Amino acid sequence: MTTQIDPAPSGSAPPRATSPRSTTGSGWFRAFWRWHFYASFLVAPVLLVLAVTGLIYLFRFQLEPLIHADLMKVEAPSATSIQQPYANQLAAVERELPDATVVSMAEPRSEGRSTVFSVTMPDESVRDVFVNPYGAEVLGSLDPDTTLSGYAVRIHAELMAGTWGDRLIELAVCWAIVMAVTGYYLFWKGRKARARQKKVLRTRHAQIGVVAGVGLLMLLVSGLPWTGFWGARAQELATDRGTSMWSLDHGAISDPTSTLDESLPHSHATDVPWAQGATEVPRSGEPTGEEGERSVSNVDTAIAVADGEGLRHPMTVALPEDDGGVFSVIGYAFDAPSDERTVHVDQYGGGVVSTYGFEDYPTLAKVVAHGIGLHEGRSFGYWSMAGSTLMCLLVIASCVTGPLMWWRRRPSGSIGAPRGRMPLRGTPVLLVGLVALGILLPFFGISVLVVLLLDQLVVRRVPALAGRLNTS
Repeated sequence: MTTQIDPAPSGSAPPRATSPRSTTGSGWFRAFWRWHFYASFLVAPVLLVLAVTGLIYLFRFQLEPLIHADLMKVEAPSATSIQQPYANQLAAVERELPDATVVSMAEPRSEGRSTVFSVTMPDESVRDVFVNPYGAEVLGSLDPDTTLSGYAVRIHAELMAGTWGDRLIELAVCWAIVMAVTGYYLFWKGRKARARQKKVLRTRHAQIGVVAGVGLLMLLVSGLPWTGFWGARAQELATDRGTSMWSLDHGAISDPTSTLDESLPHSHATDVPWAQGATEVPRSGEPTGEEGERSVSNVDTAIAVADGEGLRHPMTVALPEDDGGVFSVIGYAFDAPSDERTVHVDQYGGGVVSTYGFEDYPTLAKVVAHGIGLHEGRSFGYWSMAGSTLMCLLVIASCVTGPLMWWRRRPSGSIGAPRGRMPLRGTPVLLVGLVALGILLPFFGISVLVVLLLDQLVVRRVPALAGRLNTS
């Protein structure tokens, strides 16, 4: 919300309130405007990328079947056709890819869709294998990372640049919060000037920003638990205090399915206690009877047992990793995080080894689960989807109209930054708030210190830079 407004009446001389140490409304306005302006340079490009990739991710279940209809869509041979048992479909995958390890199976999301098996190849790459549930025939496979939604997820998470990309996004998120807060200040204080000057682009940008800001703040805050630095430190603090931001299901595994299936509860994080040997994973009981006479369950047994336990379809089943492993059946909870529930089924007798659901989460994990549901536009069905879509479109519009305003008004020989400094000396509350924000968001705090040092030690001592950056 780069609201380009001059608070002084048209034709009047600039008031002395624009002094660097001023604590009057005009001084605050120009100082916030300047911070909003510079934050936008970092934030707008990243937010634009996040909004576009987020939009693609929102509609992944509509887009991918259109792009890969030969793999994801099927037709029943006749009105009386029935689906083959999942065990038969699994056997077809194992025949087609004898060297692959089948990790999980996801039931068809709806009628006319294929069954999806996630497999690990000998080179440790992951493939999604699609099976026609009526004929138990393998239709083909995809690398989930190279689909449209796969690329969108990787860009959205780390700009496909690993740790550096993750850190850049986290830095942009911190400054986006500052941009949103300063934008609301500018919107409120500049309302009279907007009404008087009636500049269409400025007014549209302000109107878009005042709506987008609410959703943007929600998306930014709910996305912080995923970040590599802030999220990891927050989880460490939570663990030290006997709680967690994620579920603590001893029997769950971190990523049993590909990025194409999102019925999996997101509370199953990547770095989980059982993966570090901190807790014991539930195990199947010892097989009984002679070899060949043992009662052995299969994926259909696991589905039937989970259905009896009340889990919702379509289910995702993580297959046993070894002879002592269990079938981990995860119920569909895409549209309701509070329905997240996993049933672990013995691979021999077919009994329930353990269950774990939303009601068992730590309180903090429940909050995070709902926040992630809102972030992904899935907590309230189509209403949530529509709201997230609208927010993405408004963020895109804001990221376009802001730079466009700057481009139209930029003066020759300068970037056109507003003049003004934050009146920190005369406003202790503002200083305390800035320090608190810097502690809560370390990347923001460090970047502010860097900016202030560069401003004092470099920019203000080099006349050419001071002129171009409109240093007061």
